[in-house]
Amino acid sequence: MTIRNKILGLFIALTVSIILMMAAFAYFLINRQSFDDFYKRLEIRAYIAARARLTTDKDNSAAYAEIRNEHLERLPHEREYFIRLDTTGVAPLDAGLKPLQKNFFNRVKAEGKATYRYRDIFYEGVLFENEAGKYIVIVSASNVYGQQFMTELRRTLMICMAIAAVVVVTAGLFFSRYILRPVRKITSRVKDIRAHNLHLRLDTADSSDEMSELALTFNNMLDRLETAFETQNNFVSNASHELGTPLTAIIGEAELALNKQRPEEQYRQSLSVILKEAERLEHITKSLLSLAQTGFDGKKQHLDKIRTDELIFTVKETIDRINPENKVAIDYTMLPEEEDKLVILGNAQLLQLALSNIVQNACKYSDNRPASIALAATDKNNLIIIKDNGIGIPAQDMPFIYDPFYRASNTGGYKGYGIGLPLARNIIRLHGGNIIVNSWENQGTEIRISLPTYSRS
Repeated sequence: MTIRNKILGLFIALTVSIILMMAAFAYFLINRQSFDDFYKRLEIRAYIAARARLTTDKDNSAAYAEIRNEHLERLPHEREYFIRLDTTGVAPLDAGLKPLQKNFFNRVKAEGKATYRYRDIFYEGVLFENEAGKYIVIVSASNVYGQQFMTELRRTLMICMAIAAVVVVTAGLFFSRYILRPVRKITSRVKDIRAHNLHLRLDTADSSDEMSELALTFNNMLDRLETAFETQNNFVSNASHELGTPLTAIIGEAELALNKQRPEEQYRQSLSVILKEAERLEHITKSLLSLAQTGFDGKKQHLDKIRTDELIFTVKETIDRINPENKVAIDYTMLPEEEDKLVILGNAQLLQLALSNIVQNACKYSDNRPASIALAATDKNNLIIIKDNGIGIPAQDMPFIYDPFYRASNTGGYKGYGIGLPLARNIIRLHGGNIIVNSWENQGTEIRISLPTYSRS
C-alpha cells in the first residue's frame, strides 16, 4: 500500500470515527432529553388530573377538568389511575399497573413522585393529598411522537453521515495529494539525475519543515556522490599521467647512466636527476593518496571538538616552519566574544592539511606578499577567510579549479600539481562545510571556508 493510500485511509478512519462518536453522543443526549420531557408532561397531567378529580372544591375541580379537556391533547394510550392509600399506607394494585414494581410506589410515597418505563409505556406517579386522604395518581401513555421524532432524527443523522463520508473522502484525496506533492517533486527530480549530470540539485524552500530537510539531505548526499564520482573518474587517468612523467625521467636517466662507462661527475648528475624525480614522485603519490582518502568513501570519520582559533594558530606555525619568509598575518578583528562559538566537530589533522594547502598557495602565488587569515563565528557557522595579493585565477579557469591536477593558465612559472584545492574542498565537505573561491586575475584571491559550529543541544 502506498503512503498516499495509508494517509487517506487513516484520515478517513479518524474523521469518520469522530463524526460517528459525535452523532452517537448527540443522539444519546436528545433521546435522554426526549424521555425527560415526556415524563415532565406526564407529571403535569397527573397533577391536573388529581386536581380535576380529587379536589373537593367543585369550582376548582371543574376548572382543572376544563383545562385538561380543552388544552391538553390526549396522548396515545393515555390512562389515569387514582389509588387511595389505606390507613397502613399500602396501595392496592390495579390490573393495569401489574408492570409496576413495589419500589415504584415506595419512591412515590417517599419522594412525592416517581417514573417507570415498561416497554413502550411510560408511567409517572405523584403523591396527592386532600381532606379525604392520600392518593397516588398515576398517568401512563406511549411516547409515540417521541419515537417518531427519534426515528426521524436517526434518518437525518444517517443522511448527514453519508454526506459527511463523501466530503471526507473527497477532502482526504485532496489532502493526501497536497501533502505528498513535495515528495512527488523530489522523486521526479531525483529520477532526472544521472551520472552525467550529478551537478543537479533539488530545489529547497525557505522553510524548516521535513520536506525541506529531506531535500537538503538529498543535496548533501549528491555533493558526496559528485565528489566521489569525480575523484574516481579522474583518479586513474590523472594518476597514470602524473606518475608516468617522473618514472619516465628516472628510467631514462638510469638507462643513460648504464649505457656506457662515464666520469664520476656525470654519474653524480644522473643520480641527482633521479633523486629529484623520485622526490617528485613521492610528493605526487602522497597527494594522490590523501585525495583518495578524502573522497567520501563511506567510512565514518573520527571527529573531535576543535577550536578554530587554535587550528589557525597551528596552521600559521606550520607555514612559518615551511616558509620562513611568508608574510601571513592573523586578523583578530572579527573574533566573537563568546569562546563557545569557536568550537567545531572535526578531524584536526585533515583540517590542518586543508588550511595549510590553501595558505601555502596564498604565499606561493603571491610571491610571499602580505596575506591574511580572518576568523568569524556565529551560532551556526565558523567562517575562515584567507586573502592574498597574488596573481589570481583567470575567469576562464574558475569552473575547473576543483578538478584534480588542473592548473590555471597563469601558473606556469610556479611549481605545483593541482591537487591542493580539490583536496581542501573534499576535507571541508567531509566536515559538512562549504568553500567559496573569489579570485581576480592580477589582483588576488579570497577563499571563504564555512564549518558548522558545535551545538550542545
